[in-house]
Order: sequence, then structure tokens, then C-alpha cells
Amino acid sequence: MIEEKCFSAALLDGAKEVFETMVFMDLEESGESAPQIEGDSLLGSITFSNALEGCLAVRCSMSCAKIVAANMLGLEPTDEISDEEIGDAIGEITNMVMGSVKSRATSEAAELQVSIPTVVRGQNMANSLGEGAGKVVVTTSPDEEHVIEFSFLYRRSGS
Repeated sequence: MIEEKCFSAALLDGAKEVFETMVFMDLEESGESAPQIEGDSLLGSITFSNALEGCLAVRCSMSCAKIVAANMLGLEPTDEISDEEIGDAIGEITNMVMGSVKSRATSEAAELQVSIPTVVRGQNMANSLGEGAGKVVVTTSPDEEHVIEFSFLYRRSGS
């Protein structure tokens, strides 16, 4: 499906741009041998609607989220960072990646109405829009031991 290719490229390119400019980390797309996200993790999610409806999510382990937050705040990963600051960083990353996808994807995506991001903490988290929804998942690595998963779930409004 052409939309999936378009959204996959927009998601990967958008995530890379946000991480390079705001987190000062290079993301590499991971293959099947990428480590799994285990234990406590954070899931940042932002919903959208208009011609398309769905959500974009960013998921990573707590240890990875702490590194991301430290980089965004100009701190060392060993510095004290509160859970609230870590959650805020993942929420902001989610928001910026959504904006980047919106600007890169089809003209339908440019007209999307976007919510504010939410961030939840848990284990084995996933998101779903149910039957008939398109789903694009891009798994990346900012370093050799961490994984960040970006997912874009969508369907045409009224479907």
C-alpha cells in the first residue's frame, strides 16, 4: 500500500530529524536482531483526526528515556532527573515527531487535527485501532543497547 510506504518514510525521517536536532542523538533503523524493550517502559502517544484518524506512539525503556531526557535538557545521563522530567521529554518527542510526520506525509496528513501528547509507564505496552487500521512500525537504535519504537496507526475517518 502506497500510504504505508509514505508513512514509514515520513516516520523514520521525522524521528531522525527530531533526534538529531533536539536530542543530539543519531538514530539508526534496527533490524530483526534489535534488542527488545523489556521491563518498565514509557509510551508517548498523540492522537489525530480529520480525513485520517489514529495515533502516533513512541515507546522505549525507562533507561533509554532517561538518556533521551538528559540529552534534551543538556545534562549527563548520570545526573538526577525526575520521572516527571523524563515523561515530559518523551511527550515532547512524541509531539515533535508527529509534527514532522505531518509535514512530510501526504496532503491528507497536513490537514490533521492533533491532540496533546500523553505518556504512560508500564510493561509490554502496545496500541491498537482495531480491525482495518493501517499500522507502520519503525524500530530504531540510538546506541548499541537501547531501542526506540515509533508506530503510526491510521484509518480513514468514518471507516
